[in-house]
Amino acid sequence: MTQLVSQSLHPRDAQTSVLRRDPYYDNAKLLAVVLVVCGHFWEPLIEQPGQRHLKALYLLVYTFHMPAFILISGYFSRTFTARPKQLRRLATGVLIPFVLWGALLTLFNNTFSGTHTKWQPLTPVWITWFLIALVLWRVSAPLWQTLRTPVTVATALFLAAGAFSLGAQLSITRVLQFLPFFVIGLTMRPSHLLWLRETRWVKGAAVTVFVVAGVAAYWLAPRLGAGWLYRSGSAAELHVSYTHWLVQSAAVYAAGLILTAAFLALVPGRDHWYTALGAGTMSAFLLHAFIRQALVHTHTYDHHVLHHPAGQAVLTALSIALALALCTRPVGQVMRPLIEPRLNWLFRPNGTSGNQVP
Repeated sequence: MTQLVSQSLHPRDAQTSVLRRDPYYDNAKLLAVVLVVCGHFWEPLIEQPGQRHLKALYLLVYTFHMPAFILISGYFSRTFTARPKQLRRLATGVLIPFVLWGALLTLFNNTFSGTHTKWQPLTPVWITWFLIALVLWRVSAPLWQTLRTPVTVATALFLAAGAFSLGAQLSITRVLQFLPFFVIGLTMRPSHLLWLRETRWVKGAAVTVFVVAGVAAYWLAPRLGAGWLYRSGSAAELHVSYTHWLVQSAAVYAAGLILTAAFLALVPGRDHWYTALGAGTMSAFLLHAFIRQALVHTHTYDHHVLHHPAGQAVLTALSIALALALCTRPVGQVMRPLIEPRLNWLFRPNGTSGNQVP
């Protein structure tokens, strides 16, 4: 998903350009998308009898993997000022793929399942919620940067969102409930991430945090519905009182923030054999959904082997291998017309606006 988190970069911003070449960020994006792929391949199994261990792992991953990715996206949106070139890249690299891949996923699911679900252009189809959310977050970035206390305001909006059933269009509930992570990233400085990356005791504490979180996730597995981690439901939609929703959502939010910090502290900072794959995470993010849905529609998850730890270990290994394979450059080059179409015919030359004085 490099295209997603780097849409706001501008060549004149020397500091951000350096950050863009830092292997740490490619490593973080790659690890995050690998977790996304694994989580999606685990999901059909987690509510099956005897799967407490797998659900615990799923809950642990879902507590932080999207918050981490959203925070990084916010961090790389710091230079977004809605210049024509930036808006053009946002449209071609995020908004148009949102529409295109939503249509493709709807067609794919209808073909495999034999159903006739109507495609709704403004209603995200599964994973495409993140694309439209990123559009809305990014275009609002200049506004957040003018506020005195942007994180406080974003958190207030997140907490208020639980009181209303806002519908599925534009995935507005998720946009609001994940908003604080984007705004935190937007307001972070390089020194903040440097402190997480290079402070030895922080790394040690991060390991402890994950151990404790793993134990907590195992305890919570029979007690907590995964829907709380999707951030897509109001109090009414989760069938609880608003007070209950506030307390539980605040706890999930705090856990996500702590685990995100721990994750960012543990991400390798050096260039490794896999680092270059961080440039192709958008391909993995979009393409793996079709393979996962094909397994669901062909009832592959009904096989008993996938209900045992050994089979799930193989599934996990194959999920990781698939994510890495889909991040490779050849896949990205083949998929580029669908992931980041140029559409020069649609825009004015050189990203100029139409209201310039002649």
